[in-house]
Amino acid sequence: MKNFNRRNFINTLVAGGIGVYSYPLINEFINIRENEDKSIPPTKVSISTADNRAELTYKALQPFSKEIRQAIGNKRVVLKPNNVLIYVPLACTHVETIEGILEFLKSIRKINNVVIAESSASGSTLEGFDNYGYYSLLSKYPVKLIDLDNEPSENMYVIDERDFKPHLIKVSSVITNPDNYVVSVARMKTHTSVGVTLSLKNIVFGAPIKDLGFTLYNEERRFSKNAKPGKPGTLSYKRYIHGGGFYGVNFNMAMLARILHPDLAVIDGFTGMEGNGPTMGTPVEHKVCVVSQDWLAADRVGLELMGIDYTKIGYLNHCALMGLGNYDLEKIEIVGENISDHVKKYKLPDNFEQITSWMNPKT
Repeated sequence: MKNFNRRNFINTLVAGGIGVYSYPLINEFINIRENEDKSIPPTKVSISTADNRAELTYKALQPFSKEIRQAIGNKRVVLKPNNVLIYVPLACTHVETIEGILEFLKSIRKINNVVIAESSASGSTLEGFDNYGYYSLLSKYPVKLIDLDNEPSENMYVIDERDFKPHLIKVSSVITNPDNYVVSVARMKTHTSVGVTLSLKNIVFGAPIKDLGFTLYNEERRFSKNAKPGKPGTLSYKRYIHGGGFYGVNFNMAMLARILHPDLAVIDGFTGMEGNGPTMGTPVEHKVCVVSQDWLAADRVGLELMGIDYTKIGYLNHCALMGLGNYDLEKIEIVGENISDHVKKYKLPDNFEQITSWMNPKT
């Protein structure tokens, strides 16, 4: 990233055509960077390891007990799992990871106003909760399960690199509400759209809702005979974030990240996913967990643990240039385990060379 400075990045956006139609967005982006010359203070990232997933998560959260309790205050805690598909457990947040967080919240006396909220990409969120054993949590903790598709929403806009026009998306107000403390409960995964999905992508792609009855039927029926056809005429606003290509998706994610980001990042790498995730990836036994109140720092450490070149992940580089968090390991204080002791090189998606085309915009 040393050879990819702020001004070059802005020129890249304009040269690539992404900003041509959305000039106000680019102008706002320039103002953000020109006004943000203050150095970002160092932040902490916790790394834990254990042979039990719930214990692993609990251990990673413990160093932040005081800070998290203070940050929550009187807010409602929203645990946002990454249940992108409702019939593929490896792609989704394990119930034991959620349980580890709930035990931690109980230990800091913040368990009485907690919801688990998601808008699954492929089908019924509540059916996915059932498939993955989330309903078992209701008898142990005073929590609620929420389908974000049933909650209030607000309008935002993204671009499409094919027409350079703003496109409306409806985003859950549960995620944007300042009275909610949003926890991204992600899983370490490689991804065929942007290379990797960690704490930020879980929020940015989970916040846009879909019409009730929408399903990715062709996707789901590959994994389960229980898949149901979607309701005719329904749509998902998540698809618009893809922006028509690798330039658009990375740009959209960075722009949305200013608002759609977690207050706390929890990245479960007990069993990660490598290869052609999030659908056709394969498991990686890793037994690590990453936690931070700086989501960008958490994602940066996640990349290191996965053995992935951080300069190749477009949206995270964009976010770093926008000053949305720490992306420099020299400014990240590691608590707990050492990164170097737990690096596992994840197999990249087959199309990773295409994914990195964001680095060479069209002229």
